[in-house]
Amino acid sequence: MLEEIKQQIKNCRDCESIFGFEPHPVFWGHEDSKIVQISQAPSLKVHQSGKPFTDMSGKTLKQEWYQISDEDFYNLDNFYIGAMAHCYPGKDKNGNDRKPPKRCFQKWVHQEVKLIHNEIYIIIGASAAKEFFPKSSFEQLVFENQVWNNKLTFVLPHPSPLNRRWLKNHPEFTEKRLPEIRETLHQIIRKRDN
Repeated sequence: MLEEIKQQIKNCRDCESIFGFEPHPVFWGHEDSKIVQISQAPSLKVHQSGKPFTDMSGKTLKQEWYQISDEDFYNLDNFYIGAMAHCYPGKDKNGNDRKPPKRCFQKWVHQEVKLIHNEIYIIIGASAAKEFFPKSSFEQLVFENQVWNNKLTFVLPHPSPLNRRWLKNHPEFTEKRLPEIRETLHQIIRKRDN
């Protein structure tokens, strides 16, 4: 069932008229991935590479925050990597990344991620967090364990270089919260290796 949906997502061209270029859906993983990670949308670099988090945000996420290798991150048994919108949305008239259309989340994401036999969810960024937990403050979501789809869920700020101000204003994230999340991730990944 998941493979059928993944194929439908790959073939989806719903937003081509909005973007002005051919969409390139990007996601990674299979139905037995133990960690489901959902962010906002692929960057231009990811759009070009076809592989999630192959940009500066990915470098920060993998090397500094998770402290895992590319081999572990892209191991299909470890991570299913998706997004609120599977495609890079292009730039607006001011040269900023467009907000991804909500139709992708509404059409695909809920049914897609609920077919995975994962242990935990990781939601990355305030925009994604708001869709999953619309009634909670972002700070509350980040600093407390959450539950979505009856599973442990961590919410992270976006690792983008543009998010430096939030990180500077919340030093307890890197000092206390991130090590707690990292330890859980490492336990799950090590479990797969044993």
